[in-house]
Amino acid sequence: MSPRQGSSVPNEHETVGAYALGLLDDAEATAFEAHLATCEWCAQQLDELAGMEPMLAALADLPGSGTPQIGESLSARPGPRLVEKLVDEVAERRARKRRRSFYMVAAAAALIAGGPLVAVAASSGESGTDVAASPPSPARSLFSTMSDKVSGTDPATAVTATVGMAKKDWGTQAVLELKNVKGPLKCSLIAVGKNGERETLSSWSVPNWGYGIPNAKSEQAKNPLYIGGGAAFQPNEIDHFEVMTFDGKKLVEVDS
Repeated sequence: MSPRQGSSVPNEHETVGAYALGLLDDAEATAFEAHLATCEWCAQQLDELAGMEPMLAALADLPGSGTPQIGESLSARPGPRLVEKLVDEVAERRARKRRRSFYMVAAAAALIAGGPLVAVAASSGESGTDVAASPPSPARSLFSTMSDKVSGTDPATAVTATVGMAKKDWGTQAVLELKNVKGPLKCSLIAVGKNGERETLSSWSVPNWGYGIPNAKSEQAKNPLYIGGGAAFQPNEIDHFEVMTFDGKKLVEVDS
């Protein structure tokens, strides 16, 4: 296993023994493999050392592993202390691998066990169990506190919109509740003033499954959309609200 007489061995070649015994960590092993790809000497040494790690690993699993007696039974060279150290290192490395494998299996088991619980929470609404998949959004919570609300349903699109309003020093705070709208769409809530001016309060995307669909298969699609916005108009300056798609189609109009 020694280099041929007259050959020089750079320091990086010394890693081949530890690599063959499996004593390198992942980063060290990766760095050595990059060196190995271009070094014929290390490749030759690795072939000669290939059988040592299984042999030492087997010894590490025997009673009394790491004792001088086992070292002496291997060979006169290397000496007993060196072999004892190698056996102990392999035994410790195998123990670390077993502990790491146990932790990974335990973590995987926890994920598998947790998966159905998450699925139940997300889909329980369809089975009649009143369990919320997520807490109410801030917009929905604000909407529930607003006393000034106006609603409208478009006879052609069947989209229903309710706009809650609150007077502010800077204008009007608004929250839209939107139902029976199917995607994919990109929409805006627009306030139209009594003077004819138009202000966009908010914009959003409607996913494929839509919002507020009464006969939808999932709770996600059954739930209305709640989205907040604001306008410079005071509430008494607004004539009506419009929900418009980005391509100019009016989904619903709500008189203020």
